This record gives sequence, C-alpha cells and structure tokens, in this order.
Amino acid sequence: MRKLIILRKFFQLVFLGLFIYILWSTTYPLKGAISPQFIFKLDPLIFFFTALSRRVLMPGFIFSSVMVLLSAIFGRFFCGWICPLGTLIDAGGKILHRNQKMLQSDKQNKKLSSVKFYFLGVIFVFAVFGFQVAWVLDPIVMLARVISLNIIPGTTWALEKTFMVLIQRFDLYGPVYDFYRDLRGSLLGVDVHFFSNSLTTFIVFLLIILATAFMSRLWCRMLCPLGALYGLISKFAFLERQIVECKGCGHCRDDCRMGAIKEDEDYVKGECILCMDCVYSCPTRATKFSWRTGSKQMAPDVVESEKGITRSEFLFLLGGLSLFGFKQKQLPAQRPVIRPPGALKEEVFLDACVRCGNCMKVCVTNGLQPVMLESGWQGVWTPQLVPEVGYCEYNCTLCGNVCPTGAIARLDEEKKRRTKLGTAKIDRSICLAWAYNKECIVCEEHCPVADKAIKTQTSIHEGKVIHKPYVDESKCVGCGICQNKCPVRPKRAIRVLPAK
Repeated sequence: MRKLIILRKFFQLVFLGLFIYILWSTTYPLKGAISPQFIFKLDPLIFFFTALSRRVLMPGFIFSSVMVLLSAIFGRFFCGWICPLGTLIDAGGKILHRNQKMLQSDKQNKKLSSVKFYFLGVIFVFAVFGFQVAWVLDPIVMLARVISLNIIPGTTWALEKTFMVLIQRFDLYGPVYDFYRDLRGSLLGVDVHFFSNSLTTFIVFLLIILATAFMSRLWCRMLCPLGALYGLISKFAFLERQIVECKGCGHCRDDCRMGAIKEDEDYVKGECILCMDCVYSCPTRATKFSWRTGSKQMAPDVVESEKGITRSEFLFLLGGLSLFGFKQKQLPAQRPVIRPPGALKEEVFLDACVRCGNCMKVCVTNGLQPVMLESGWQGVWTPQLVPEVGYCEYNCTLCGNVCPTGAIARLDEEKKRRTKLGTAKIDRSICLAWAYNKECIVCEEHCPVADKAIKTQTSIHEGKVIHKPYVDESKCVGCGICQNKCPVRPKRAIRVLPAK
C-alpha cells in the first residue's frame, strides 16, 4: 500500500481546501477563522524580497523564516506537499493524461531547471535596487489572484443563476428554496463582483495547467522562482533520497515528475519535491528517504547541476540590470490613480504591494479594481478605486485589514473617515443643475461627510429656485460616491481626481 503517496495527496487536498477557504472568507465582515494575510506570510519569496526592496523588516517575517528552516530540514517539501498551484498542476496532469515516458537527458533537464534560477536572480537584483517584482511569478500570489478574481466570482455567479432558474422555472419554493437561503448566508454570501482585466490572469493560469500536456510539472521545473528558492535551500536538507542495491531498471526515473533522477539513478536534491513516487515505482524497494548520517560526496556534475546559475553569470546579470535599475527608479508614474485608503506613498506602495488581490476581493462595493498601465508598468495589477464601478464605503476599513505586507495601512474608522483619497470636481458644462438649470442634488444627498463636502447654492431660473452643487475641497475625502451616483451619462458630471 502506498501510504506515503496517500498521505502526500491528503496534505495536498487539505492545504488546497484551506487556501480556497481563506480566500473565500475574505469578504465582509471578515468572519473567517484564519486571517487572509497568513498564507502570504508563509511565502519567503514574497516576504524576503519585499523586505529587501523596502529595506524594512516586516511583521510576520518569522512565518517565512520557519518555512525556510523546515526546507533546510526536509527539503523541497512545500512544492510537493503544500503548494496549492502544484496540487492543481498535478490534477491537470492526471486529466490531460501526461506522458510520463517523455524523458529528457540529464543535460536537457539541467537546462530546463536552470531557467528558474535566472528568474530568481532577476527578482533579487530588482529588489536590491528597490523594485519588488516577486509578485509577477510567485505561485501563491498568482493562484490567489485567479481564485479571488476569477474562480470565486464565476462560481458564485453560476450557482446563483442555477438556483434562481431551478426555483423559478420548476416552482421549487420549499426545501430547495430554504437550502438556497441557507447558502446565501454562507457559501453564496460572497458578493458576485466583476474585476476588469481578470481574463489575463485566468489565461496565464490555464497555460500553466495545459503545459502539463507537454511535460509533467513544467512550471515547477522551469519557471517557478519560489521553487528555485526552495531548491537552493534544499541542497542542505537533512532528509535525502538513498538507494540500496539498485538493479538499474530505470522505473524511478520514468516516474519522476520533476526530472530530478539522473541517468545513473542518482538525483538532483534541489529538484526533488518528495512526491515519493520513486519509492513505490522501484520493484525491489531499493529507494528510500532517510536522514543524512554524514557528508555525502557528490560527483562534480551533480554539484554543477544544482547550482542553477553560476557566480559569473549572476555577476553579469547584476551588472547588466544595475544601470536599468538606477535609471528606472526615477521614472514617475504615467498618470496618478486613486489608491485605497491608507495606501503608502506611491513609490513605497509599488514596492510593498504584492498584487495578491485581497483588497479588491474584500471591497464591499467592488470599487477597487486592478490597474493595467494606467500608472505605468510599475503599477500593473496594483489596486485603484474606480468610482464608476464602486465607491469607497465611508465606514469601511477592510482593505487595510487584509493587506499582508502593510502596503495599505490598518486604519480605525475615525482615521479612515479623515483619510483623503482625492478631491471631487464638478464639470459645470455637463452638470444638470449648472448647464441645464435642472434641479439635481444627487451628489450632495449622497455625500457621507457629516457637515457635507458637497454643498449647494441657490439661483433663480425662470422664476424657479435651482440648487446648484459645489465642492468644499477642504472637507472632501474623495470617496467617489458622488461620481458613482451621478445620473449624467456617459461621462459623469462630477469626478474624483487622485490626491497629490
């Protein structure tokens, strides 16, 4: 009985379910048992390189350090037993019937596995010069975006529509309707939100899964920088693969999903994810994993294959990117955008934000949307407030409560109500009251500021009193509700300009 493989699959499913649960519960009023910040604090790629780019030691650093320590003991176990993206890649491989016999030579495997170390090197160099780009290829952040911005909205929308069709068309106003109402208080209690540009993240995710049709765990072997980081640490792990009286049948190499087993039946320690397939594929049970008892003498080619990127190559990379780093750091954003309340200063915010999507997922009005190129290439996938979609709820502080890196500071309600996101401006050329002398004070009525940041002045037109709104800029916090509720279309007569 394959006890270790069953145990590994059990842990994979548990951690994938936990990952989805945490993201699913990242919604108002944040009643989930586990903070959505926690899963990102376990990610050393995100936390270490964000800390390096910001030159600060961030709260929660200890969790990432524990993961590094465990990897130094057990090896690259995270990739094979915990990583939720790795679990979905394995599942995709089963569905797509991947060909495990598509073997690569040791030289080809070495070339494939070395690519991810270059990505890790690039991330390191950018962090040295103050840019945090780990979010681009980090598997935890990538999958979190897909689940938060695609899977959860799509699933809740589909379930909602299915129940409504069944209940209304078949007149199931009884137990089915009661069951639906119960779900509305739990599973379907998540608001169905729309996120612009989210199709891009879903396409990237599909490509990663579909890549298993060509090679098992292609993403993990070749591209994943978090896997590269764990691979470097795992070289020193105490738990290692050992072979006793190998018959040379090659079954273990055939079944290795990472291409970690070499032609001479030895293995590249940093590429092994402890999936345990080789233990049970061996007909004589000659393969086992046990604690290292002494220093193992490694062949020169094994040592070289685990380096991934040589010292000279890394120094060349460092020198080549240094000029780019120094020059680009001075580039301002192309156009300012409205950031969430409590967001750090723009340059610091861009380095601290890991584009996890938590703030967008938890926004009660769906007003926080991902940026594409509106604020320059450095701001891609950071959050911005889009008042046409949703406004910043005056008493809400959820976005700061779910941000894992402090890019959005935690604010109490009183401080949040005083936080200025921007300033509303009225375009009098299209405003109903100013341009057409029609009575309209929608913006003033919805303004949540206690003593009203939008006030009115009266004028007489054809014997009729018209109240015309104007903005008291000293009181306006830029929440965007006036722009959201303005009846003028297609362009709103009142718009919020970002705070300087």
